[in-house]
Amino acid sequence: MTQLLTPVQVGDLKLPNRVLMAPLTRCRAGTAHLANDLMAEYYSQRASGGLLFTECSMVDASASAFIGEGGIYSPEHAAAWRKVTDAVHARGGRIAMQIWHPGRATHQDINNGVAPVSSSNKPIRNQSTHTPTGKHPYPAPRPLRSDELPGIVESFRLAALHAKAAGFDGVQLHGAHGYLLDQFLRDSVNDRTDAYGGSIENRARLLFEAIDAVIGVWGAGRVGVRVSPLVPFNDMSDSNPRELVAYVTEQAQARNLGHFELRHDQWDRPEELELAKIARENFRGALLLNGGFDFAAGEAAVAEGRADAVVYGKAFLANPDLPERFAQHAALNPPDFDTLYTPGPAGYTDYPRLAA
Repeated sequence: MTQLLTPVQVGDLKLPNRVLMAPLTRCRAGTAHLANDLMAEYYSQRASGGLLFTECSMVDASASAFIGEGGIYSPEHAAAWRKVTDAVHARGGRIAMQIWHPGRATHQDINNGVAPVSSSNKPIRNQSTHTPTGKHPYPAPRPLRSDELPGIVESFRLAALHAKAAGFDGVQLHGAHGYLLDQFLRDSVNDRTDAYGGSIENRARLLFEAIDAVIGVWGAGRVGVRVSPLVPFNDMSDSNPRELVAYVTEQAQARNLGHFELRHDQWDRPEELELAKIARENFRGALLLNGGFDFAAGEAAVAEGRADAVVYGKAFLANPDLPERFAQHAALNPPDFDTLYTPGPAGYTDYPRLAA
């Protein structure tokens, strides 16, 4: 039997298979950040995945990094996302929302002049970002004051409330890829000397305050978190990724989180395998692994007990029927990377399915 296609319990959710769809930014929501009919078609096409994660969705009106990503910071956004959740559920699927703040990984020209914020004043080095006024280097962010952090936590709580109103099956907090929660978590950026800096317990404080606020809305069994200690994206690193994974998985287990996703830079690097082992030892809930898996690698990870489910990104971009293709050992469509962030259906909803 194909292990990836067996059912699995992920927190409070019973999933029909272990082929999960990664949060994939596609920039089809427009400048108002409202989900639309095209997005409903895209997600519902992929409803056979065990669980779909949405693109990272803004928890604050001034927290855009991609211009056209989805938002979840108002009742209007919740109502727009309802057409997506309804479409996925109509096809028998399950969908969770990833909620997110970019922190320093944005530019004031994207956010009506509001400067980026972070744990420190360190900018993303030697990189630039697209804005309505052209491509610009990332600016130095404004360090958040400690008295502002309860407001950040509250924005995640309100986003969780809106996600619930939108009909999602759960939420995932984005603590990875060099965005705001990760900018507190990893010490290449966080040089604070207050209660949110220094030790791993302090650096993880904002992440778990946000998680606890979201648990208060959803219950722990429908809440998860994603971290990526070895992913260098957005100019990130950490001096002790093993300690980081040990601490955050212990804390996730103490809260009985529904899932913990370890986003690898590449899953089979020795240092990544070590992190996955630490996560497996500490977290007894649903452990999700993500990062360079093909069918055979995902099948082995589940069969050997290293993961409860595998999260696929690029494969789901171009293969809306990915579980069916895995079941039949069918060839996969290659993704068109030129259309990742372009408006319209091309490279979004027009990938072919297997012939009936």
